[in-house]
Amino acid sequence: MSGWPAGFAIHERASVADPELVEAFRGIPTTVVSDCLGGAGAVALRPFHGDPALRLCGVALTVRVRPGDNLMLHKALTLARAGDVLVVDGGGELHTALAGGLMRLAALARGAAGIVVDGAIRDVEEWAAGELPVFARGSSPRKPGKDGPGEINVPIGCAGLLVSPGDLVLGDADGVVAVPRERLAPVLERSRALLAEEEEKERHHLASRQDPSLLVRDEERVDGWLRAKGCPV
Repeated sequence: MSGWPAGFAIHERASVADPELVEAFRGIPTTVVSDCLGGAGAVALRPFHGDPALRLCGVALTVRVRPGDNLMLHKALTLARAGDVLVVDGGGELHTALAGGLMRLAALARGAAGIVVDGAIRDVEEWAAGELPVFARGSSPRKPGKDGPGEINVPIGCAGLLVSPGDLVLGDADGVVAVPRERLAPVLERSRALLAEEEEKERHHLASRQDPSLLVRDEERVDGWLRAKGCPV
C-alpha cells in the first residue's frame, strides 16, 4: 500500500476460511489437527484463560508489532469482526506486555474469538476469568509503548506457527495450530478419519482392562515396529 510511513501497513484480508468449515473444526483437538498437518503447531505458548475446557476456534487477523510496542494491536482490535482471532507476532519478547485486561474487554465487545500472542500479556487474573481464550508466551507487569511501527493482515510467524490472514486458528489445553484456508477441506477429512481411528484404539484399550488377552495385539504391533528398524525381538 502506498502512502504509509516506513514500517507501517494495514491490509485487507483477500479471503477468509469458509465459515462452515471453520465451524466443522470446532471441538476437534489440536493434537489431531497437528498430526494431520505433519506435526505443525505453536511452541512455547500456553493458555492464560483459566478454564482448560475453553477452546479457541476462529479466523486469523494477523498483527506484526515491534517488540514491546502495541500500537498496531490497538488498531487491529478496531478492525476485528466477530469470530476473528488476533494472532500477534511480538518477536517472543517477554519484558513488556502487549495486551492487558482492558484489551481483553475490547476484544469481547467486538466478538473476537480469541487472542494469540508471541510475547507477554499482563492482568493475568482478568484473563483467567475465562470467556475469551488467550495464549501467550508469558506475562509481565510492564506496559508497552505506542509508537509503532507494525503491520496488519500480513503473513507472520508466531512462536513457530506460520499464519496468514484468514487462516483457521485452533487452540486448546495442548496448544495452538493454524490451518491454511486453502487446505481446510482435506485436513478436516483427515482429522475426522484420525479421530475415528483413535476412538477405535480407545475402545481397544478399555476392553483390554477386562480381557488381558487383547494386550497381545499391542505387543505384536510394537514388535513389528522394532523389526522394521532391524531390532531383533
